[in-house]
Amino acid sequence: MGFLFSLITLTIFLSLQTSKSDQNQHLLLDQIIKDYTFKSYTTNSKTGKLHAINLPSNLSGVKADAIKLRCGSLQRYGAKIQEFRLSSGLNIRPCAKRVILLRQNLGSNWSSIYYNSYKLSSAYQLIAPVLALLAYTGPGKNVSTIEMPAGKNPIAIDFSSTEFLNDTSPARIISPLCVRFDENGKITFLNRTGPNNVCVSTSNGYFGLVAEMPLYMTAALKSGGKEVGKWKIVTVGSIGGALGAALLSLLTIAMFVNAKKKIKKEEMDELERRAYEEEALRVSMVGHVRGNS
Repeated sequence: MGFLFSLITLTIFLSLQTSKSDQNQHLLLDQIIKDYTFKSYTTNSKTGKLHAINLPSNLSGVKADAIKLRCGSLQRYGAKIQEFRLSSGLNIRPCAKRVILLRQNLGSNWSSIYYNSYKLSSAYQLIAPVLALLAYTGPGKNVSTIEMPAGKNPIAIDFSSTEFLNDTSPARIISPLCVRFDENGKITFLNRTGPNNVCVSTSNGYFGLVAEMPLYMTAALKSGGKEVGKWKIVTVGSIGGALGAALLSLLTIAMFVNAKKKIKKEEMDELERRAYEEEALRVSMVGHVRGNS
């Protein structure tokens, strides 16, 4: 019955994607991945072993992994699941005997769902795949979502090994910003630690990296009334920045050369003036001597 429900949900989801209805796509995608995760889990699944979730071919590019842990151990010792590092002291609510942690990487094909659903300002562009860490009770019949706020130390999300969208490193565009896509439809900007794109959060959820776009790039988001691909804008932005730097360098060199020529001309004018004065003085002195004789 659960598998049939997943197929029906997937069909509805794909039809919504075709019609470009972005309002609830991220919720449907979340439900589909959750259903396939618990379909692959049984009460006999080994605790502490991370295993990949087999998703339908329609969700190409999406990667999901799940691990079953004891709630008490998770609170005392924390855990490391792919890009996510959970420190000890988690305040898990409710703390069931077993906890399922589900990690997702939505890849370049599906991350735009969050960009569109949350209507991120055109001043920002998503530059890395959306990563997610969710927690559930189970496995069992009554699966529910678990809240997992961090304790003294925040949850770390490491984007340093992530394949950035369009093969473009965010460091070449602008200093990237960390964001969390909250359930209330809002976006929370997070702190970043160090130069390696590691974000920190007080809770689990969906996370991404965005770049703040210059004004001339946000104006270029639409060309001839048609929206330009968001990942292409990022590439164009990096090229525009490189061209701007090159033009600035050329302008600096031109100003330096012009200043040097001006100084040289002033020196030549000064030499000519002195030569003229010396020649005039010499002629004057010769005339004076002849007059006396």
